[in-house]
Amino acid sequence: MNDDPILAARGLTLSFGVIPALLNVDVDLWLGEILAIVGESGSGKTTLLNVLSGQLRPQSGIVTYRDPEGAAHDVHAMPPPMLRTLQRSDWGFVHQDPRRSLRMNVSAGGNVGERLMARGARHYGDIRAQALDWLEQVEIDADRIDDLPRTFSGGMLQRLQIARTLVTHPRLVFMDEPTGGLDVSVQARLLDLIRTLVARLGVAVVLVTHDIAVARLLGHRIAVMQRGRVVETGLTDQVLDDPRHPYTQLLVSSVLQA
Repeated sequence: MNDDPILAARGLTLSFGVIPALLNVDVDLWLGEILAIVGESGSGKTTLLNVLSGQLRPQSGIVTYRDPEGAAHDVHAMPPPMLRTLQRSDWGFVHQDPRRSLRMNVSAGGNVGERLMARGARHYGDIRAQALDWLEQVEIDADRIDDLPRTFSGGMLQRLQIARTLVTHPRLVFMDEPTGGLDVSVQARLLDLIRTLVARLGVAVVLVTHDIAVARLLGHRIAVMQRGRVVETGLTDQVLDDPRHPYTQLLVSSVLQA
């Protein structure tokens, strides 16, 4: 890994009314690693994801993104056009509901190709070839390239969203419960796909999940959140095999008893 993190957050604090969502949260993420953020519903993990990705502004604290040239940028001080460009190029998003990013009235190939066009691609043959390549990489048959996403299963929709996200080779990807709502067998296939693609591309990933098993399989490091605070962080296997904080111990024991 590089010495400098691609994404760094310091002192993030945010409340919704009287309800604290983030309390002095620090986070670091390096290229080539997956940081899993875990915790029960309401712990602040999705709020943290939204703040890190520039979708929510914290009341205090700073999020810094380091670009390919090594320059550091305050995410929440960026002009909106610059942030939007970043979100279409260097960054990617994988939502729990793929309908948030896919256009259901556009073909599968068109969904993948649109992100390439947003980066400036104009040659139809090249765009279609790259779309075909990525459909194959996410295990969608090439003959489905002209089909509408509404004809796809839930697992196929999620794999199409991953293809759309990764086709431009982003450096940083935010994933919010990417396997939520899928059958166990579909989850396992999707997790293996995500792990393989992320390792091959060397991207940095912030992964939000309530599922400890998903965090263990994908995460290089883990951050455990409770009531807006990161109560424990470290290498995933170390934290989950020898949890120190009582809340982490509770999460791990609940999985063992399930």
